[in-house]
Amino acid sequence: MNQPASAIASQTAGDTDAALIEETIGANLCATVTAHGDREALVDVPSGRRWTYAELLAEVDAVALGLLDLGVVKGDRVGIWAPNCPEWVFVQYATARIGAILVNINPSYRTHELSFVIGQSGLRTIVAVAEFKGSSYAEMIESSRADNPALIDVVLIGEPSWDALIESGRATDRHRLDALGSALTSDEPINIQYTSGTTGFPKGATLSHRNILNNGWFVGELINYTENDRVCIPVPFYHCFGMVMGNLAATTHGAAMVIPAPSFDPAATLRAASQERCTSVYGVPTMFIAMLSAIAADDELAALDLSTLRTGIMAGSPCPVETMKQVIERLGMDEVSICYGMTETSPVSAQTRPDDSIDRRVSTVGRVGPHLEVKIVDPITGDTLPRGEAGEFCTRGYSVMLGYWEQPDKTAEAIDAVGWMHTGDLGIMDDDGYLNITGRIKDMVIRGGENIYPREIEEFLLTHPDIVDAQVIGVPDEKYGEELMAWVRVSPGAAQIDASSLRAFSSGKLAHYKIPRYVHVVDEFPMTITGKVRKVEMRSLSRELLD
Repeated sequence: MNQPASAIASQTAGDTDAALIEETIGANLCATVTAHGDREALVDVPSGRRWTYAELLAEVDAVALGLLDLGVVKGDRVGIWAPNCPEWVFVQYATARIGAILVNINPSYRTHELSFVIGQSGLRTIVAVAEFKGSSYAEMIESSRADNPALIDVVLIGEPSWDALIESGRATDRHRLDALGSALTSDEPINIQYTSGTTGFPKGATLSHRNILNNGWFVGELINYTENDRVCIPVPFYHCFGMVMGNLAATTHGAAMVIPAPSFDPAATLRAASQERCTSVYGVPTMFIAMLSAIAADDELAALDLSTLRTGIMAGSPCPVETMKQVIERLGMDEVSICYGMTETSPVSAQTRPDDSIDRRVSTVGRVGPHLEVKIVDPITGDTLPRGEAGEFCTRGYSVMLGYWEQPDKTAEAIDAVGWMHTGDLGIMDDDGYLNITGRIKDMVIRGGENIYPREIEEFLLTHPDIVDAQVIGVPDEKYGEELMAWVRVSPGAAQIDASSLRAFSSGKLAHYKIPRYVHVVDEFPMTITGKVRKVEMRSLSRELLD
């Protein structure tokens, strides 16, 4: 997948025309309320509840003051364990108002993982739903308390403890927050987000007001958000995609946040986008594939008026070219943007712009964001590579996390002495500074000495008329060290796809060593809650299948 090498080094910096925001999240929200207090800020489609910006701030302040009454102080960790709901948003901004550190807890966690996060972050307070999708969060929290004596207060959304928190806050003078706010600074930690932990226990990426406020602002700026935009957010709030690229991009611009459902539902997302006249919708590629499939299979969904959509963001994993083209053509999202980044960088480092050519927007992740630097380096030597050569993507600037919570050794492994975040992703930079992510260093397959990047093969497999999605992994092989295996999802009623038929389709189009030796047809891939494919699990399952 390498392009011809260039004499230019693979290093570039974003523009600095617009200044960084040097204020706290709470101060920024108050400024938005001053400018757009009567405009709609938040819509929860499932419950039918709505808030203007002035009403949103009132709820946020009630939660903030309620937390203060519980004894939460600046620097205390406050966990949020819930699916997407208005209360999640209230807690996000309330903790920022008082300088508490919000700890995002993955809704798919169970007792073992929950207990680890409570203990590792030193949670003092946790706000959670009592149950979700048949799992009792309340019981799991109680079973974790014995091992975590620092956890003092548990507040359950929709239960008496939540009502008491709100009532306590509403009875307190809101001016109390002004003095607290003036004592906060933008470079202080405000959020801990735990990484997926696919190779062990997750690490807590610690982010400041400055990190995530600016990232949300610039993401919105680069897709031309204004107070007239309405952003449909089906991606989870517990992840940067939801709470930064979604919520903070909206509130920094006075735009409306629209919650279509507690967790992703393609039909609910499409109906919310139509009903609420949304101008933007977010998703990882698998979410957009699901929405496109829902439209194709349901006449009612196909008839929805989505004419207000103009933009949105596709991110979280490499975006298949064909999916991007269909989103533009079938959903009318002519200005849809691809973003690339990671939790540790708040998250976005690179983004396509609305005025980029269609080719740029379907074949790259765009260019570096404002006030950031990026470079592509040799993973072994650390030397900056010429443009057109694949290497590790590194970034530096305001977005790089403060570090992993109480893990200075892990922080030093990720961020070097001069501030470069080493992402572990493989990328290529072209002569114009556009970037293409070719996979993870750990996902690269070495077959008989040949370096193979699965993304290239996945993109090719999507040109097969019967394949709707494909993932390629390496599996052990005695002769070559590794061999390729393709997991594919096929269209309903499609002809049988196996290794032989795929070899025939690929012959003459792919180099022989890039043609998958094994094919596994599935209805769905192992996924994280954020919609990322779990290749580590696929590799484990594949070894069992081939034994």
